[in-house]
Amino acid sequence: MKTFLNDFKNLVKLRLTFLVVFSASISFLIAPESQLEINWYNWLKLIIGGFLVTAAANGFNEILEKDLDKLMKRTADRPLPSGRMTNGQALVLSLIMGISGTYLLGSLNILTGLLSVFSILFYAFIYTPLKRKSPIAVLVGAIPGALPPLIGYVAAHGLIDQVALILFGIQFVWQFPHFWAIAWVLDDDYKKAGFRLLPTTKRDRTSAIVAFISTLILIPVSVLPFIYGFGGYYILIVSIIAGLLFSYQAFVLVKNLDVKSAQNLMFGSFVYLPIVQLVLLFNLK
Repeated sequence: MKTFLNDFKNLVKLRLTFLVVFSASISFLIAPESQLEINWYNWLKLIIGGFLVTAAANGFNEILEKDLDKLMKRTADRPLPSGRMTNGQALVLSLIMGISGTYLLGSLNILTGLLSVFSILFYAFIYTPLKRKSPIAVLVGAIPGALPPLIGYVAAHGLIDQVALILFGIQFVWQFPHFWAIAWVLDDDYKKAGFRLLPTTKRDRTSAIVAFISTLILIPVSVLPFIYGFGGYYILIVSIIAGLLFSYQAFVLVKNLDVKSAQNLMFGSFVYLPIVQLVLLFNLK
């Protein structure tokens, strides 16, 4: 049982899934309906449904990349490439999770259910195969990667409005330095599987400069809540300070062009997003 639970954790990429659910749950609480009165039952359905949908997308991803995962040291011990779990077992688990999660999210409102189906299909069957074709995969992957806050907000509000699009936009732009930092750190491993995720497909100054520019773009995007009147002065100040620190980490990568600097940028991305989202939650107008 312990082995199965550990394999299940790796199949669904548990840490990534929790980050996705966190982002969606915060956006649910940002919605105007939640500001008046939080529907805890619906919030719980969002968390469970979001977890299941994300886990299903990750499961399909690992099924499709099983043979590629065998080639990379980082992923060779995952349940499918290691042989501890069959494709059939992973497929059944992923289908059950995907259907159950979509049902739960769809019970909140039909738009939330449709967005969840779109996120699974787009991530697993468009982004996943594109990773070996072109660096454009990062742009494509940023779309499902930015859907959690949109889904969370729509789960409470029922509609896609200006606030929803801004929440989507912040996470969409954040995806680029986040993805590219990871791609830089794991480039040697990724090359074994033929993944082409860095802007120029290699660790060079141009790739680092593009990542740096993406962090600069993130600063004005992150202050949009203040500009459009649903975020206060704290989100303005925190977004600017956090954005400048994040950009500095990217600038260090431009200067040093080394893995350590890329790791710092990667860890910075993990800190940046939840800080901005939490401050926005507690600094709504």
